[in-house]
Amino acid sequence: MALSAGCARCVCALLLAGLAQGLDITSTTPSSIEKASNGNVKLDCEFTLAPEDSGPLDIEWSLLASDNQKEDKVIILYSGDRAYEDYYDAMKGRVHFNSADPKNGDASINLTNLKSTDTGTYQCKVKKAPGIKSRKILLTVMVKPSKPRCYVEGSSEVGKDFVLKCQSAEGTNPMEYTWERLTDNKLLPANAELDRVSGTMKVKNASASTSGTYRCTAKNRVGTEQCVVQFTVVPPPNTAGVIAGAIIGVLLALLLVAIILFCCCRARNKKKYEKETSYEIREDVPPPKSRMSTARSYIAGSQHSSVGSLSPSNMHEYGKSQYDKIPTDEFERPPSHAPVPPPAKFLSDPIDGRLSIV
Repeated sequence: MALSAGCARCVCALLLAGLAQGLDITSTTPSSIEKASNGNVKLDCEFTLAPEDSGPLDIEWSLLASDNQKEDKVIILYSGDRAYEDYYDAMKGRVHFNSADPKNGDASINLTNLKSTDTGTYQCKVKKAPGIKSRKILLTVMVKPSKPRCYVEGSSEVGKDFVLKCQSAEGTNPMEYTWERLTDNKLLPANAELDRVSGTMKVKNASASTSGTYRCTAKNRVGTEQCVVQFTVVPPPNTAGVIAGAIIGVLLALLLVAIILFCCCRARNKKKYEKETSYEIREDVPPPKSRMSTARSYIAGSQHSSVGSLSPSNMHEYGKSQYDKIPTDEFERPPSHAPVPPPAKFLSDPIDGRLSIV
């Protein structure tokens, strides 16, 4: 009986050992992986089966939710001897089984063209009844630093303080910035203060020896990028020269204003003079020729018509009545530039006593 009991215990141990050697995931790769964005990664999940694992093989990869209130997202499946790789829209075309036939013991998957949103915990679950096993892998997709921007803030004069700054617009923390000098002895200024987190380098009381070319390197665990800046320390400006230049500039401006005012006044006076001259010319314009010719023709007609009848007896009446008919307006104010005609002279004929105009 004792031997039989011992044999029974051996049989039970063998059975337990057989069960322990059933379906198992054998991958030994790290359970935490860091990769750069746009790269590729393989998530290992190799397994072995036991003879008693006779059920259908199911493989399921899920992206576990970080919040317990949310559901896990299945990204790829293998069931009924068929792979379903376009199961998750966010990774459509980017996730594939590593093996063409996962039932041979390789449930690993490959993720391509990684994005920062791919960061998370992935679970591989292999089921073949009665066996079931799972494995979790934490994937961190890091964005390498973008090309940083290097620039200088502060004065570049001797004795002044300035700051060299370096900043990358993109990149996954932790980020680290370092500065180095590329010229002369390649040593940073003795009074330089570096901040590796913010990427600044402060230099106080700059001297001519501080001038040079400096390079900044932005780095995280998945990549590095660099930028270069040239800085030259200059002597302080000549204050006297600046003041003299300012005074000369002001004087030139005043002179220009005076010239403009002079030209404007001269043009205005010239225009006024031309206007007054035009008024004087208009006052001296002779009266219309039509009125003068009318008056002269009237005088001539009257004289010729009365010559035959002139006699000493009616001469007085003729001179008075005939000249009274002439328009006084035209002869009282003759034109300033037209000569006044001499008065008519009358001669008496000794034979018949008739008068004639000379």
